[in-house]
Amino acid sequence: MRIYTKTGDSGQTSLYDGTRIDKDSLRVESYGTIDELNSYIGLCINYTKDETDKKILFDIQKFLFYVSADLATIKKDKLKKTIEESDIIKLEKIIDDYINKTEDINAFIIPGTGLASANLHIARTVCRRAERRILSLSKYEEVNPLVIKYINRLSDVLYAMARYNEEKLIPMEF
Repeated sequence: MRIYTKTGDSGQTSLYDGTRIDKDSLRVESYGTIDELNSYIGLCINYTKDETDKKILFDIQKFLFYVSADLATIKKDKLKKTIEESDIIKLEKIIDDYINKTEDINAFIIPGTGLASANLHIARTVCRRAERRILSLSKYEEVNPLVIKYINRLSDVLYAMARYNEEKLIPMEF
């Protein structure tokens, strides 16, 4: 099987629903950044030692395909699954669980005192960029508001997990 189709050689790509759009559109940029995030989370799994962390990150990776599909679909009736409020509640539970495992610090922390935390912080920044791209898209096209909410919460999950995985907390007070 060939992986090249040559249909994108003119600078366009097909969305999940078959719609053709420019490869540099905000929509492609949005789901492309989610793809980058998904790949980076895969890297994070290789640096985390905790099996619970690995499972949570892997489950997030799988769910990001639904997020990408939502962003890569204009005709929403083509989607097999849409993001629901319960998906966001799951993320909030993860955040609460990890924050409860870490000491309270009322300051910024220097990110990345270990490989796991450093990579989780980078994943968090990629997630924040994805959120910005999705917000830009939402100014011109309809975007499921739960996608925005999910990605916002996901960056908090990645922050909480990074904090938990810090080998040493270095607060930065101003």
